[in-house]
Amino acid sequence: KTRISGWMSLGGVLLCITGSEAMFADLGHFSYTAIQIAFTFLVYPALILAYMGQAAYLSMHHENASGISFYLAVPEKVKWPVFLVAILASVVGSQAIISGTFSIINQSQSLGCFPRVKVVHTSDKIHGQIYIPEINWILMILCIAVTIGFRDTKHLGNASGLAVMAVMLVTTCLMSLVIILCWHKPPIVALCFLLFFGSIEILYFSASLVKFAEGAWLPILLALFLMTIMLVWHYATIKKYEFDLHNKVSLEWLLALGPSLGISRVPGIGMVFTDLTSGIPANFSRFVTNLPAFHKVLVFVCVKSVPVPYVPPAERYLVGRVGPPSHRSYRCIVRYGYRDVHQDIDSFESELVGRLESFIRYDWTQGQEADAPSSEHNESQVNKPNDTELAVIGTIRVSRYPSYEIDENPQPASVSIELPTVDAMADIIEMGHIKRRVRFADDVTAGDEKEIEMRQELEDLWDAQQAGIAFIIGHSHVRAKPGSSFLKKIAINFGYNFLRRNCRGPDVALRVPPVSLLEVGMVYVV
Repeated sequence: KTRISGWMSLGGVLLCITGSEAMFADLGHFSYTAIQIAFTFLVYPALILAYMGQAAYLSMHHENASGISFYLAVPEKVKWPVFLVAILASVVGSQAIISGTFSIINQSQSLGCFPRVKVVHTSDKIHGQIYIPEINWILMILCIAVTIGFRDTKHLGNASGLAVMAVMLVTTCLMSLVIILCWHKPPIVALCFLLFFGSIEILYFSASLVKFAEGAWLPILLALFLMTIMLVWHYATIKKYEFDLHNKVSLEWLLALGPSLGISRVPGIGMVFTDLTSGIPANFSRFVTNLPAFHKVLVFVCVKSVPVPYVPPAERYLVGRVGPPSHRSYRCIVRYGYRDVHQDIDSFESELVGRLESFIRYDWTQGQEADAPSSEHNESQVNKPNDTELAVIGTIRVSRYPSYEIDENPQPASVSIELPTVDAMADIIEMGHIKRRVRFADDVTAGDEKEIEMRQELEDLWDAQQAGIAFIIGHSHVRAKPGSSFLKKIAINFGYNFLRRNCRGPDVALRVPPVSLLEVGMVYVV
């Protein structure tokens, strides 16, 4: 009956449900069941009663409809209590949106789609409760600016309605993909779902777009701004990775480094952080070129964020050798889910050394169990350079009894490890979260060369840990290639570099102590 005027009024009808969806942003803090119960038995009945009362008041006073508002329908005796409840409800709703924003930003930066920001975990038991100071300040400034700029609840309502409807429409499109890719349903089911819900949502969305000039432009502008930041950051991050991939150094180059080239090995463990899962990163070759020395124990560490919420601790570390055992070089890939809590650097380095110890024992044990046609062939296999075989350290079990005894008396693990000299027959090492006393048995024969080599490799690792750990991280500067388009030059030379200078660096994100940090300057031309 109302035709165009009725269609345009759908933008106002939409405001009846805006706000109630904010509670679903609390999924990071509460379970699905808790929110379903709260919505079904509390929120939904309260909304229905409120709108029924307002409709009853409107039916009795429709002759003066132009001046009717929610508070006119509230009896005088409870007007101020209802006003107070409304203020508290707006605080609760905004808090839910803020918490949801924190979760989305945290997951986006874990997937490399947003600049690094400070994430504070506010609960030791619930990992979903986080706080991001920078985002909190930005939200506060935006709220004040919008309130001062609009000065009208009508414009604020139009902006809110379009934002909510856009979220619903995007969710419906993504849900149709979930039906096909995750639930493995026929495409016709997803198409029916998309057409049924999408047609209703497009009707409301088009009605909200009519109010574009009356405040609805704000969420679109903010979405374009945030999307531009995410695209620039993700694009430059991918190009940096491709540059590292094409400029990595071969394993033979690393094995050739030695005293004959004026390269010396210094005591300690050198942890080289890189995004590569194979090969030698270019920042390490630049480091050796400018400072012809590197540590006796070398570990190439790659911290990866995988697109799953959590990675079990037993499956977090992938460890392998880089070159023969005599070179004392290893590769470790550390995998975190986008909702995992990253360890502080002290517990990280202690656990990493513990996983290296477990890998060394596992590797030598597997070598002893492997069948070889001759000792010469076995020797060639042991000294063969290898940079592709990795083992998940945490779930493996040594299938033969090692030639050392373990005193199973668990003690609380400390962050700083005080090891005695490696010449002592009893050493205290940290493996996982339990300290164990390890004593090599006296019945080891002198002819067991592999056992002796394993013990020597373990002692070298403990010696290096006692000497100290240095963290080698690339300090990158990115610029566009000559001849690139004007848009790409603006995005890379100005946009990305501005974001890189004003967000947290990799050393801060990894919580590396400045006294142990070695930064290697790198220029990326992408």
